[in-house]
Amino acid sequence: MKAVALLSSGIDSPVAIYLMLRKGLEITPVHFRQSSRKEAKVMELWEILKRHGKLNEPVIVDAYEEQAPVFSKLAEIEKGKWTCLFCKWTMLRKACRIGHEVGAEAIVTGDSLGQVASQTLDNLMIISSASDLPVLRPLIGMDKEEIVGIAREIGTFEVSIEPEEPCPFVPRHPVIRGSPGEFMRLKERLAREGVL
Repeated sequence: MKAVALLSSGIDSPVAIYLMLRKGLEITPVHFRQSSRKEAKVMELWEILKRHGKLNEPVIVDAYEEQAPVFSKLAEIEKGKWTCLFCKWTMLRKACRIGHEVGAEAIVTGDSLGQVASQTLDNLMIISSASDLPVLRPLIGMDKEEIVGIAREIGTFEVSIEPEEPCPFVPRHPVIRGSPGEFMRLKERLAREGVL
């Protein structure tokens, strides 16, 4: 079975990919580039992970081209607190499109329930609406210590914790429990304004 996987330079997504490679999935990673440093880390992680199964070359997406117009418009209309939710939604939407191009049957993410603002149950439900492919979340019930333990075991942890620039888009107070109705209204407005 083929899948695409969101791959960041952090700890969680490489572990999620590793777990799905062990299940025999052929995975195409998708990385949203914010900086050359993060992209370099992703390539190091890819080199480690491809030892564990069929892992295709990563697809690199320019976050500034794909997402920055959405984030700018949210700030302009004073809805910047929705940035993290739209960030993950646009990532999943793009991964889904790439998935259809490569014949994938699912998308893999490193989501772990409640770990960050975009990973509350309410927000995961909203984010999932971006895909018509099943979203596999192998880390969903794990705590951080379990995930770190696997990352150390497979050799990705040291790469993931290397210093890097913080995400430039994170709002001061992100939405923790997004309303699907308000998200839909914002999404429709952003679509009318030509940024989605």
